[in-house]
Amino acid sequence: MKSFTQSPTDPAFVQDPYPAYDAMRVLGPFVRWTDYDLICTTSHAVTSAVLRDKRLGRQVPAELAPAPDAARAGFDGIEAHSMLELEGPDHMRLRGLVLRSFTSRGIAGLADGIRALCHALVDQFPTGDFDLLDAYARPVPVITIARLLGVPESAANDLLGWSNAMVAMYQARLTSQIIAEAEAATEAFSAFIRTHLDIKRAAPGDDLMSTLLAAGDKINEAEMISTCILLLNAGHEATVHTLGNGVKAMLESGMRRADAAAVEEVMRLDPPLHMFTRWVMEDCEIAGQPFRRGEKIGCLLGAANRDPGIWDAPEVFNPERTGPPHVAFGGGAHFCVGAPLARMELQIALEVLWERCPALMLAEDPVYADVYHFHGLERLMVSGAPGGRT
Repeated sequence: MKSFTQSPTDPAFVQDPYPAYDAMRVLGPFVRWTDYDLICTTSHAVTSAVLRDKRLGRQVPAELAPAPDAARAGFDGIEAHSMLELEGPDHMRLRGLVLRSFTSRGIAGLADGIRALCHALVDQFPTGDFDLLDAYARPVPVITIARLLGVPESAANDLLGWSNAMVAMYQARLTSQIIAEAEAATEAFSAFIRTHLDIKRAAPGDDLMSTLLAAGDKINEAEMISTCILLLNAGHEATVHTLGNGVKAMLESGMRRADAAAVEEVMRLDPPLHMFTRWVMEDCEIAGQPFRRGEKIGCLLGAANRDPGIWDAPEVFNPERTGPPHVAFGGGAHFCVGAPLARMELQIALEVLWERCPALMLAEDPVYADVYHFHGLERLMVSGAPGGRT
C-alpha cells in the first residue's frame, strides 16, 4: 500500500481538496494518509464496499478503547450513547425508534412549514451584499430540526452555538480550546434537552421527543439526550454545508435548478462530509487488501464522489448525469437516517431561493472554512435580493 502526505489544515487543501484526492486515487484504491496514519479509500467502488461491509463498524473494538479523558468526559459521554457510534442490537434499537419520526408521511408533513420558513427568511434579506449562510442556509435546517424535535424555535441561536462547538470536535484542527468549548456546549445542550423531555412527559406532542418517550423502557434518558443532540448536530451541519456548496456551484455554473436531480448532483459534486471512518471488527480482505481486527479505515467520500472512472468530468456540475448513487449520505447500516428530510429541505430551499431571487449573484469569491473533514463555506457573500430590508 502506498502512502500520501497532505496536511488537512493546509489552506490550499481546505479551499480545494479535490486535486489531492486525484493524486491519492492514482496510488490505488487504498492509500495510507500519513498525516492521520490512516488507511483511506479513494475510489467509488471500494468506498461503497467498505461502507457496506458488515465486518466493519463504527464502534471501536473493546481492547482498543482509549483511556477516559477528563477534559472531554461530557462530550464522550454523549458519544457513548450515540447510535452513530454503536453497532448491533443497540444501534438497530435506537435507529428503529428514530425512524418512527422519519416516515415518508411524517417528513412530507414538514414541507409546508419549511416552505413558509424559507419565504419568511427571504422577506428579511437585506439590500446590498449579505452572507447567504447567516441569512438562509443556517436558519432553515436548525429551525426545521427544532420543530421536528419539539423544542422552541426561539432557541435556534443557542442550538446553533452548541452544535457548532460540539461538531468542532470532529475537525482535524482539534485544540484544547475547542475541547473546552465543546464540553461547555455539551453541558448546556444536555440540560436543555433534559428540561424539554420533562415538558414532553407532562404534555406529549406530535414530535420526536414525544415519540422517544412513548417507547418506554426501550430507551433510557441518556440515550434520548444523545439521540436528540446527534440529530440536531448531524442534520444541521450537513444541510448547511450542502445548501451553501450547492448555491455556490449553481451561481458559478449559471445553472439554477431545484429539482431532485440537482440536489443529488450537489451532494455528489461537493459533499458536506469528506471522511467517515470504519473499524475493522474481524480479520478480512477487501478488494484484495488484507485487514486485521483493530485497523481503522477512512472512507474518503469526497474522493469517491469525483471518481473519473465512474463519471466523466466529475468536477463539473451536471444534474443530467447517470450512474451509481453518490456516497455523500454514507452507506450500509449507518446510511444517514435523515437523508429523506435533508433532500426535501434542500429542494424546497432551492425552489424558494431561485423563485424569489432570480437575480442573485456572488458578491465575492466564496471561502471554505477550515473544518476538515467537513467541507463547507465560511461565508457566501451574495447580492441581488429583490426588495428586502435596508
